[in-house]
Amino acid sequence: MATATPSRTAADLAERCARSAAVTEAGSWLRTAEVPGWMAERHASHRFAVRRIPFAALTGWSFAPGTGNLRHDSGRFFTVEGLQVSVGTRPFPHWQQPIIKQPEVGILGILAKEFDGVLHFLMQAKMEPGNRNLLQLSPTVQATRSNYTKVHRGAEVRYLDHFLRPAPGSVVADVLQSEHGSWFLRKSNRNMIVETRDEVPVADDFCWLTLGQIGRLLRRDNVVNMDARSVLACVPTGDARRSGAPYGDTDLLSWFTAERSRHTVGAERIPLDAVAGWRRGPDTIERPDGRYFRVVAVAVEAGSREVTGWSQPLIEPCGLGVTAFLTRRVRGVPQVLVHARVEGGFLDTVELGPTVQCVPGNHAALPPGDRPPFLDTVLTAGPGRIRYAAVHSEEGGRFLHAESRYLLVEAADDMPKELPPGYRWVTPGMLGALVRHGHYLNVQARSLLSLLTTGAAGLQD
Repeated sequence: MATATPSRTAADLAERCARSAAVTEAGSWLRTAEVPGWMAERHASHRFAVRRIPFAALTGWSFAPGTGNLRHDSGRFFTVEGLQVSVGTRPFPHWQQPIIKQPEVGILGILAKEFDGVLHFLMQAKMEPGNRNLLQLSPTVQATRSNYTKVHRGAEVRYLDHFLRPAPGSVVADVLQSEHGSWFLRKSNRNMIVETRDEVPVADDFCWLTLGQIGRLLRRDNVVNMDARSVLACVPTGDARRSGAPYGDTDLLSWFTAERSRHTVGAERIPLDAVAGWRRGPDTIERPDGRYFRVVAVAVEAGSREVTGWSQPLIEPCGLGVTAFLTRRVRGVPQVLVHARVEGGFLDTVELGPTVQCVPGNHAALPPGDRPPFLDTVLTAGPGRIRYAAVHSEEGGRFLHAESRYLLVEAADDMPKELPPGYRWVTPGMLGALVRHGHYLNVQARSLLSLLTTGAAGLQD
């Protein structure tokens, strides 16, 4: 039985997390500079390989007669189906696309423990087939229900009991959060941080790091994976950071509710074979114009995973994304510009996303009025206005080489005072309050917020 952790106030948790974020170079385990070498050693200790294969070579997967939906023979894991979306606004009022339907809720959990008076977080060097460099730092537990109920007949998921049966008073954060609404249909995962006082045996592919160490690693390209960033966005930071907001929480929630209400989004599942504007070949499902993304198949070898070999479909985007918050300071108080964003796969009509979230190449041929607002502002920002820049991968378990350049960019002095519909300046503390609740911040906004909770980037002078 796990040892209960005494109840703690929100202020106490925030203060302890702030102390952890301040420890950047050396925790009680590895020095930050040693982590890349440790990860390289973990990579070398296992056999990893990912190769593209034709759909006909997939094991246990097939296109269903009558619909063409790509499904697993077990009826579990996920399916690739069609989606018909209608939003009624320019530049794309309606469209059809393939989409991943994975109704089960997974667990993304990070275990925390105090060493030498400082909170550390148990991170895993985890292989995912879609990561360009395969191995990245992930949560302690990153598992779908199919994983941890052993549909695949694999090994046990380490440390799972801390999250399935958390000890009384041990939960730091626990919230259902959305996945990519452009590629998943109404997919949610349980994002958790659980603190323990138990002795925790550390397996070979795991290490304890402070928040500050993780923040330093977030300054590097493709080291900390998307699931870890999503969970780290939920780190308590205290209500003090909400001071100086341009308006109160009630006003922000009222504006967000109005944004959800003013959009009418129709999202209807259709057979994959019926998706207009896409074609299926032996190796890919894609658009003839090469835009947006394609569906491909891979065979995987992964010596460190619960199952050491398998094959599966993946979504492969066509181009490097740009994901950015514009930032400013008003009377010394940092603010970021959020966008109430419509995506066809969201559970509700909109979630708060970054100022800019797109693959620029998909919009290159559009007239200026139809290009995403502020895209050109971000793309043309000089080095002096860029507060943070790094390339990070998206979900490596379902997407192949899906990467975005994550940016925090200071708004120029000539930024228009009147914002387009759906945009709003908020403080990071207000986002920290909203992220405690599900389906308010999309996964890209949570990734950007994790830069602030870990100290990877700062918005103060």
